[in-house]
Amino acid sequence: MSDKTLIPEVLWAQRSSASEAERNIVYLTIMAPDVPEKEVTLDLQPNKLSFKGHSTSKKVTYAVDLEFFAEIDPKESRINHTARDIEMVLRKKEAKEEYWPRLLKDSKKQHFLKTNFDKWVDEDEQDEANDDDDIMSKMNPLGGGGEGGFPGIDFSKLNAAQSMGGMPDLGDMGDMGAGEGGDSDDDDDMPELEEEAKPAESGKAEASKPKIEEVA
Repeated sequence: MSDKTLIPEVLWAQRSSASEAERNIVYLTIMAPDVPEKEVTLDLQPNKLSFKGHSTSKKVTYAVDLEFFAEIDPKESRINHTARDIEMVLRKKEAKEEYWPRLLKDSKKQHFLKTNFDKWVDEDEQDEANDDDDIMSKMNPLGGGGEGGFPGIDFSKLNAAQSMGGMPDLGDMGDMGAGEGGDSDDDDDMPELEEEAKPAESGKAEASKPKIEEVA
């Protein structure tokens, strides 16, 4: 029996800026566990991305094609491979203050596409977001050419930018896409926070106080 092919869950979030290119980005995480680097084929173009990865241990091939809402700049985008996912930071080509209304060109709801609530902030609150630019700077460039770096990626349609080095040790970078899938990509609202725990009942609070004996 041949291995089955599945569409992986895709998580995304974004930032926007008209003046700071490094903050005009899309966070994209493809959940493809147990796929070694040598089994990954990823073709990133300005308006779309094609991904395929084979997991021998799970006997499954993950495959997905994404056509973006607007163009990105492949040579300024970055990637990190972990044991459970493929993480990317894609640079938006057009510098604008406004968010993209959605990730994909097609407005139809896609069941596999989820909001990455670990990275998402509302558009009017993004200036206060505490993004770790230092960790992102250590991710491998996606627009590089030459030997080494990230085997299995097809760069034939990309403009060579710079040679890629080995995969850096990113520590906890693998947690970037660990959030549970939320609503569809066009749902920008953060989930409601759980109610704070109620204070201890007065009776219990009184019981915890030491009793003071009356002086005869």
